[in-house]
Amino acid sequence: MKVLAAMLMLPVLAACSSQPAQRCRPGETLQFHDLLYFGTATIDSARPAVTEAEWTRFLDEVLTQHFPEGLTVLQATGQWRSGSGTIMREGSYVLSLVHPGNSNAEESITAVIQAYKAAFDQKAVLRVRNPACVAFR
Repeated sequence: MKVLAAMLMLPVLAACSSQPAQRCRPGETLQFHDLLYFGTATIDSARPAVTEAEWTRFLDEVLTQHFPEGLTVLQATGQWRSGSGTIMREGSYVLSLVHPGNSNAEESITAVIQAYKAAFDQKAVLRVRNPACVAFR
């Protein structure tokens, strides 16, 4: 019985272990890759979706100011299931950022998200963050 109990605890203990540190190859540096998904539909149905001109202004005045080293923007179409079960679709912009993951980068990402939500009546901006080994070759 003790052996069975010990065997049943193994998956629990394994789940508690920490992930191994990310190792990069020679010539690569460990950075972070963030994808931020900016939807263009607004909460207030009286306000139209974010236009291309509004996005370009946001890119110039907010994103570039926080990330002058560089960034990539992709246009996309996304969908999700609403609370009522309806499939919702909207255009979006996907911002791809590679950064050192330090407090300055974190503060800039937070500021960008807050600025977009305030400017365009958004509930949220989706953020996906992963470690990445980076090299220019």
